[in-house]
Amino acid sequence: MRHFIVTVLGTVIGIFAFFFVSFLILLGFGMLGALSASFQPKDNYVLSLDLRKSMTDHDAGETLFGNSAPSVVSTVRALNRAKTDNTVKGLFIRADNAGMAPASAEELRLAILDFKESGKFVISHAQGFERTSILPYQAVSASDEIWLQDTTGFAVSGLRSETEFYGGVFEKFGAKPQFEQFHEYKNAVNTYIKSGFTDEHREATTSYLTSIFDNAVAQIATDRQLDIEAITRILQSAPHSAETAQEMGMVDKLGHLETAREYARTKAGGKSIKFKSVSSYGVGGTVTGNTIAFIGGQGAVISGSSSGSSPFSSNVSMGGDTVAAGFDAALKDKNVKAIIFRVSSPGGSPSASDQILAALDRARDAGKPVIISMGQYAASGGYYVAAHADHIVAMPQTITGSIGVFGGKVALEDTFAKVGYNVEGITIGGDYGGVFSPDTPFSESQRAAYHGQLQDIYDDFTGRVAKGRNIPIDRVREIAKGRVWTGEQAKELGLVDELGGFMSALATAKKLGGLEADAKVRIKTFPRQKTTQEQFQELLSGTAQMQADIATLREITALPEVQAALRARQASHIGQELKAEIAEIK
Repeated sequence: MRHFIVTVLGTVIGIFAFFFVSFLILLGFGMLGALSASFQPKDNYVLSLDLRKSMTDHDAGETLFGNSAPSVVSTVRALNRAKTDNTVKGLFIRADNAGMAPASAEELRLAILDFKESGKFVISHAQGFERTSILPYQAVSASDEIWLQDTTGFAVSGLRSETEFYGGVFEKFGAKPQFEQFHEYKNAVNTYIKSGFTDEHREATTSYLTSIFDNAVAQIATDRQLDIEAITRILQSAPHSAETAQEMGMVDKLGHLETAREYARTKAGGKSIKFKSVSSYGVGGTVTGNTIAFIGGQGAVISGSSSGSSPFSSNVSMGGDTVAAGFDAALKDKNVKAIIFRVSSPGGSPSASDQILAALDRARDAGKPVIISMGQYAASGGYYVAAHADHIVAMPQTITGSIGVFGGKVALEDTFAKVGYNVEGITIGGDYGGVFSPDTPFSESQRAAYHGQLQDIYDDFTGRVAKGRNIPIDRVREIAKGRVWTGEQAKELGLVDELGGFMSALATAKKLGGLEADAKVRIKTFPRQKTTQEQFQELLSGTAQMQADIATLREITALPEVQAALRARQASHIGQELKAEIAEIK
């Protein structure tokens, strides 16, 4: 028995010794591998950025089919990270995007200038600047070299916006648009009640377009080392051939994309250089320690949840519930030193805007400084949500202001009568019970009561601006009246504190949060974005037929004629709107 026990014990010890020695050998190989890897030369890159693709203002999170569309904020952060990364040798940009917003073009240009401070090169290539907007060119004008395909042209000439007016259409069909506006510059109303520009509408639109244009020309003149008069002459005499654009100094070299790419590769170090997209390079950052909260709000302000990461829709919105939850979560996080609220919205629901502003106030009351970073737009409800912040940062070309409200409906009683269609209603209770009817016009008492509702909203709005910006209420009402301003104009009026982009807002957040300017911080998004697993579970909760219907509806509603009909139909519904009239700028 003793011999048996000794044998078993020896076997166990032998097995243990075998595994222990094996572990040491494997550990040794691992350490050698790691040591060897540390001596392996790292890959060197030229980052690539395709500005021909549409960009959101900031990330909406991952979808089931991968990352969301590239964004301005993530691009700015990635380039800021890359400027101190020795493996990144330069940046190669594919230029031209006629749909780019003014502030986006300007903030991307700032990111390029910031990247170049490290001594790294930026080369942009365009297969033609053949559309007239100055904005895609402004975005890349700070490049070291701008290439243009020699078989294309240079048509950059300025800015244009177009506004739709349904007043004449409604008149022909007997529809009665009935709207109240606070006040004469709340130009969104004019789409429904006028057949053309009012003096105030024309004045305001011309003013902010001129401000954007003058700012863009000045920046381009600086970048291209030409005077403003020379740039203006070039734009006014457009279009030009590629050769003429080169002679004038608007582009540096002529050639095809492949030639420009190889030139960039050679400039960076040769054939071993790899290209990596800015989006796949990422923003980096730490995962612990002092935190700056990032709360994003883009698109129309709506009640309920934000949208933006759906695989079936590219539409984004700023939901009152979602943004408020973000503020409430950030104020409870002891590591959060300050909050950056990125706003890119033309406005929308007054109640949702006020819900967001109340959440911002709770965060400030809890000792969390709030810094607004304005993106493409921060107008009407988009300005309302920012009014009480500690500091507001906007790009000079951001569309902001529009402090006002409008609301109303289109009464279709006479329109229906033309085709024999009739709607009759019975109201029990007060006269105001029928105010939402799309059939009958307002009675005098209904219109007076509705006007009073809007007056209350306007008074609340201007009062919040006066309190948050420390401006006398009479002065607020003087500069409000629903008028749209650029960020540059808004700063002169006291509606904005500082001109700059996300990185300027981050610097201020560190300062107000009690951190050093060069402190490493974690930028954490609030509320937490849904995982792909959570999105998948939500997807499974719907039927396959529902998903097919959604896809079909997307195709139908994307048609231009359907979009026009939907906008006209929307006007027939009564409602209060803290929304700015912002025509697409081309």
